[in-house]
Amino acid sequence: MNKRIVFLLWVLVILTAFYFYFFQNDLVRLGVSWLMSRPLSWRYAVFLILGCLRGFTLIPVTYIIFLGLIFLPALPAYILIMVGVMVSSACIYYFAEYLGLANYFERRYSRQIAQLRLVLKKNELPIVISWSFFPFTPTDLMCYMCGSLRVNIRKFLLGVFIGESISCALYVFVGKDVILFVIYKLLGV
Repeated sequence: MNKRIVFLLWVLVILTAFYFYFFQNDLVRLGVSWLMSRPLSWRYAVFLILGCLRGFTLIPVTYIIFLGLIFLPALPAYILIMVGVMVSSACIYYFAEYLGLANYFERRYSRQIAQLRLVLKKNELPIVISWSFFPFTPTDLMCYMCGSLRVNIRKFLLGVFIGESISCALYVFVGKDVILFVIYKLLGV
């Protein structure tokens, strides 16, 4: 398939996801309530699929985690989100390479890319772990950059796993308690 068509389809998926997120909240709520009435195995499958595809839409994993905490037990949600993060990260890594984003970035930002490449070569694992751990750094962007710069895939995935497993554990296991506290204590439900 032509890389230009793939790129345009990817942009269309991102724009569609943002459209539903910002302008079709009722449709999203309807989908969540429909899913709540389905067996747990369906919810697991949908959550896993969303986790695996999420990276292509550039939607932060935090939103998927909080969505999962609404309709899944914490431990299975954590395991499924980590599988989704790893699959999504690997897909984004190879997708960036397939689209030839390295060529684009090197043409447009040659000096910055050279500096980034030098820094990454010296400290691949610590940088990927740190970037994956901190909540305000978009992990998907780092996946695209590592893929386009051809960072060692094993180090990359290990770093993503370590960083994301810590931050996702905090979101899932502490976040679930905070959500329940807000619902039961503050809202009186």
